[in-house]
Amino acid sequence: MAIQQLQQHDSEMSECIDNCSEAAQACEMCADACAEEGEEMARCLRLCRDVADLASMHARFMARESEFHAEQASLVADAAEACRDECAQHDMDHCQTCAEVLEPCIESCRSMAA
Repeated sequence: MAIQQLQQHDSEMSECIDNCSEAAQACEMCADACAEEGEEMARCLRLCRDVADLASMHARFMARESEFHAEQASLVADAAEACRDECAQHDMDHCQTCAEVLEPCIESCRSMAA
């Protein structure tokens, strides 16, 4: 039974690492596009950059099994939710894609934080 729980935890962590990495990449791409859109996209740009940095760092923390990854997972989920909500307000393809990619990151980070 303990082995199955460990395997499930490893699988969930691996999935979260993948989701965070994909979110970081989508947020970087969205931030780059927002930088060319003007001042009205400033909040979106900042949130995307925050999430890109946080999600990348969180993926590294999980990969090395840092004792702080659970606390960080909650922060990543909160930031990703704010970013998703901001991106969802914009009609640009890069924002809509970013919002979609953030959803699994949010879900897996919430699971890791629990």
